[in-house]
Amino acid sequence: MTGITLNHQGALTGQEKATRFTGTMNLAWINPPAPQEVAKFEIVDELRKAHGIKAALSDFRIDEDQLSVSFKGPGYAADAFVDRKTGQYDMTETRLGFVAVINDLHKGRDTGTAWAGVIDISAGLMVLVSLTGLVLIFFLQRRLKTGLVALGIGTAICGVVYLVWVS
Repeated sequence: MTGITLNHQGALTGQEKATRFTGTMNLAWINPPAPQEVAKFEIVDELRKAHGIKAALSDFRIDEDQLSVSFKGPGYAADAFVDRKTGQYDMTETRLGFVAVINDLHKGRDTGTAWAGVIDISAGLMVLVSLTGLVLIFFLQRRLKTGLVALGIGTAICGVVYLVWVS
């Protein structure tokens, strides 16, 4: 299914929903005596609690005038910009819909190490099933000839498609 949704992203995009939030951060977290001691954990935790963010932190930047905090997940992004003088922040949360979520899961984009393990295990099982089928064909004498012909035709078609339309 994701092969279709990835190849036709323009036609199958879901409803993108962007929501804007504003709020205020604790000035002591944003402007500590030593600039490198910005309370990153507290700022991230406050944004998570205030807006129900579960996605992974992808970026935290400290500039002279503002902080930027970004969270990313499958089909999801939240970007907050905090004014260091006033403590006021603007955050935009973007949800890209179901198709974007499954495409990101398929690619392993913004999914974390647990999902990477799921992808690796799935790929390993697919290789195992394919090799098992190939080995079994050699033990089924009645199907050996047609099985090898089908394997050859499939390989040739993939090779031609690659040579003519891809490379």
